[in-house]
Amino acid sequence: MKYVDEYRGEAEARAYADAIRRRVTRPWTVMEICGGQTHSIMKYGLDQLLPPEVSLVHGPGCPVCVTPVELIDRAIAIAVRPGVVLASFGDMLRVPGSSTDLLAAKSAGADVRMVYSALDAVKIAATDRHREVVFFAVGFETTAPGSAIAVIKADRLGLGNFTILSSHVLVPPAMEALLGAADNVVQGFLAAGHVCAVMGYREYEPIAERYRVPIVPTGFEPLDLLQGLHMLLAMLEEGRIGVENQYARSVTRDGNPHAQRLLAEVFEPCDRKWRGIGEIPGSGYRLRSRYRRFDAEERFDVGRLTAREPESCIAGAILKGLAKPPSCTEFGRGCTPEHPLGAPMVSSEGACAAYFRYGRASVS
Repeated sequence: MKYVDEYRGEAEARAYADAIRRRVTRPWTVMEICGGQTHSIMKYGLDQLLPPEVSLVHGPGCPVCVTPVELIDRAIAIAVRPGVVLASFGDMLRVPGSSTDLLAAKSAGADVRMVYSALDAVKIAATDRHREVVFFAVGFETTAPGSAIAVIKADRLGLGNFTILSSHVLVPPAMEALLGAADNVVQGFLAAGHVCAVMGYREYEPIAERYRVPIVPTGFEPLDLLQGLHMLLAMLEEGRIGVENQYARSVTRDGNPHAQRLLAEVFEPCDRKWRGIGEIPGSGYRLRSRYRRFDAEERFDVGRLTAREPESCIAGAILKGLAKPPSCTEFGRGCTPEHPLGAPMVSSEGACAAYFRYGRASVS
């Protein structure tokens, strides 16, 4: 509880925690989908405020973490080619592939650049049309509209030297894959508020009905998370299923129609492999045929590259809620932020990074 003391809403946080303790009568396992939520929970010690009956497990809601090894290898294979600029968000540069990472490729001479948006990569391509510019597009439904805008702008500018390597993934199919697995332990979800701000929560309603679980879209501040947990645990205790919205100040049932139209114009769903989990049907975005000329995998013919994940990394079990980072024998030893075995230790939203950063060396 040492971290919650630093939070100005300490009294309100403890009031919600007390209400949760009074409400809970049996063990429950709840998953927060988003890595940003995981970091808030760890930073403020929210899990330490909960009764022992409530177990929080950490889902695959970090897009950097779920990007498979082979896609990192494809990005590196493109980046090392002469005349290529590969641009991506900073977290991706240190995510390990099968033998190296993009930052090491940069050190060896590849033109790898950190950008803050997909439009930064479009600007590079428009400025220097003699070089191939590839944007490594990573993220859930939150960042995918930005990639869609970049592709539309590149099309309007007639940029023949711009492509994207898409690693965009979708939350609902991943939730269904977890709930449908034989080893599933999750009984309710705190859904990612920023994803729901774009997509709404209508698409979660059939999932809640099909798998008989409650789902609560939740924000990222400590009080958001505790209020969301209180709502979710009340639903579990009362046997209610469905979707209730904690994050009403940012999330509506229908989401952002304009962003959804952009996504529908540029992308179509596809099967996508998730790091540590495997292939999930309909869980990714690929470019529609109209924009397929902006597909880096096709232009550079790297789609056939495959790779195996390190056997010592248990990222898959962590992302499925079957294990917590400290239960990994390599945690804090053979796997640290400086020398990561897997993406969850690298990403600013990774569960392993959260446990390491906030000194959680034991399983809570």
